[in-house]
Amino acid sequence: MVPLSKRLFAETFGTFWLVFGGCGSAVLAAGFPDVGIGLLGVSLAFGLTVLTMAYSVGHISGCHLNPAVTVGLWAGGRFPVRDIAPYIVAQLVGAVIAAAVLLYIASGQPGYALTDTGLAVNGYGSQSPGGYAPSAGLLIEVVLTFGFLMVILGSTDSRAPAGFAPIAIGLSLTLIHLISIPVTNTSVNPARSTGPALLVGGLAMQQLWLFWLAPMIGALVAGGTYRWLAKEPLAPAIVGDNL
Repeated sequence: MVPLSKRLFAETFGTFWLVFGGCGSAVLAAGFPDVGIGLLGVSLAFGLTVLTMAYSVGHISGCHLNPAVTVGLWAGGRFPVRDIAPYIVAQLVGAVIAAAVLLYIASGQPGYALTDTGLAVNGYGSQSPGGYAPSAGLLIEVVLTFGFLMVILGSTDSRAPAGFAPIAIGLSLTLIHLISIPVTNTSVNPARSTGPALLVGGLAMQQLWLFWLAPMIGALVAGGTYRWLAKEPLAPAIVGDNL
């Protein structure tokens, strides 16, 4: 067993990489100079952060990088309750550091000003890229987090093909962003939402509750669902076994 201190460092660094790479692509490259990487590029960037970290630190910490993943794995019987709080704290630290580094870099551009929707914060209503209502944001975050956890639990099952889980997980996160960037700017990860929101403040902080509640609901339901789905029935008794 890898010591907890090393696992927490891996979670901090991995979450830093996810927030810095994903949100950084949105802040620095999405529209640069006039035609940047756009929605497709940002979606791919988020997927690549998870894929690269899964291969890099997955064998150390499990590469959760997301409080909802940690809680979902616990609900699925894959993670001990005693380590939930330390993992979530490590993920939040990594996310806040990433947001701070990103803000410093972005501020190096002449005329840069941090706005209410800066640092790729998540939101609904006026904070939503497409102006979507809170109910729409809540539902899509629950559904997509549920799907994300089902992919994670299924692809890391001991019966799944070995070595391909990071690819499935990274591509699923790319797909999730392709669907939901227009709705909430895509969270499915409370740490990813918290880091930028803490620095932006205002409406981003007022709306942060949704990006904790919805992913946690989706993750808990997915954990319970996969635990039921993957449970193997007892083998039928063979006549004569007890004779």
